Amino acid sequence: MEIQSPQFKHKARKAIADEQLQRAMGKAKIGFVGKRKKAVDALPEFDELRSSARAIKDHTLEHLDLYLEAYERKVIASGGRVHWAETAQDARQAVLDICRAAGARTVTKGKSMITEEIALNDFLEKEGVRPVETDLGEYIIQLRGEHPSHIIGPALHLNKEQVEEDFRRVHTELPPARDLSQPESLLGEARHILRPQYFQADVGITGANFLIAETGTSIIVTNEGNGDLTQTLPRIHIVVASIEKVVPTLEDASQILRVLARSATGQDMSVYTTFSTGPRRPDDPDGPDEYHVILLDNGRSSMLGTEFHEMLRCIRCGACMNHCPVYHAVGGHAYGWVYPGPMGSVLTPSLVGVDKAGHLPNASTFCGRCESVCPMQIPLPRMMRHWREREFERGLNPATQRFGLGFWAFFARRPKLYRLATSMAIPTLSGLAGRARWFRSLPFAGGWTRHRDLPAPESRTFMQQWRDREVGKQERGAA
Repeated sequence: MEIQSPQFKHKARKAIADEQLQRAMGKAKIGFVGKRKKAVDALPEFDELRSSARAIKDHTLEHLDLYLEAYERKVIASGGRVHWAETAQDARQAVLDICRAAGARTVTKGKSMITEEIALNDFLEKEGVRPVETDLGEYIIQLRGEHPSHIIGPALHLNKEQVEEDFRRVHTELPPARDLSQPESLLGEARHILRPQYFQADVGITGANFLIAETGTSIIVTNEGNGDLTQTLPRIHIVVASIEKVVPTLEDASQILRVLARSATGQDMSVYTTFSTGPRRPDDPDGPDEYHVILLDNGRSSMLGTEFHEMLRCIRCGACMNHCPVYHAVGGHAYGWVYPGPMGSVLTPSLVGVDKAGHLPNASTFCGRCESVCPMQIPLPRMMRHWREREFERGLNPATQRFGLGFWAFFARRPKLYRLATSMAIPTLSGLAGRARWFRSLPFAGGWTRHRDLPAPESRTFMQQWRDREVGKQERGAA
């Protein structure tokens, strides 16, 4: 997927002006937030589970090398094979080599953000292998030639009428007069089209929510069952996962699962939680003949031990974007790459560089809602501030910003001069505002006043008001 994060401001303006997108985002905001709150309120120990989940991931990341090696040994012992991929190209090539060895022309895919990250679909198509997305949302956006706008609701930005239009455009072999007016009819048509693909595919590709070092097991969490069909019907199952998905034990995974679905969709548990351990054994009724796991780094090991280390705790629930006012306003595509919202504003610069994604950490009000709802207690606002610092240090933000901050810093480092300047400037600005108490325009503040009014300052500085308050207290005490 081409990185378009540098175009964030342009994409955000278009998104805000898109009436259809705004309607879709309004419905999504209400649904996700309310369902999560209801699920969390029904579980008194939710905060304790969050702390436990955080501790599990922190421990794992401190000993990541040991657990990855233990996981590999268990996969091999169960008859599977592990492929280590340092880069996205390494991971893509590993998938292609497995497909070519199997003579595969078609592969089915379960929902996977990591395959979006490595642009696997485009790569396979260029190499003559047809990927078929089997998650309903992913299938819809594949028909449209788009990328997910949300990490758990890929087609969140679309409405029912748009999906009907796409189905009629692509499914030309079906009767033109068929009724697609209801969501159930759209679902039934997708099932009718996709069901034969599972039997035709030689390879099934899934991601993984967790990798269990104790057993060599991969776990996927879905609500449609397509993931189960993808990994059990084809002859070969390929798991593509990033290295931080490993956890020590099945018990650890079960702890984190208790906060995952509640944070993501407001469910106690997802409809399907599927465990896979190696290829089919002689007595198994189904399953693949071959089981491959591709472990991708792609920049994650360089995050270990840095200010962004805690981002590796992320379990991709989407709660941060579900509660983010900026994401609600512009949707996921404005962020210009795979990961949108607050988590994307931290992870994208970590993986592709702040020079390509510097706008994203600035797309935040720092209201803190993302951190307050994160099931892994990731300090997202703090890490966005770190990226802003990196951007400033490298001179990547606009010259006007650097000049403005430098101008303010000059006075901030000289308290007496700062107090003198503010004691003169604030009454002047307050007087200019008059009774209106706000400015419609102001020199050097056009970035603000083009879109909203700027409140006028109080007639006295904070220090002056504080001093008067303390004097008043002393006088009342003396009296």
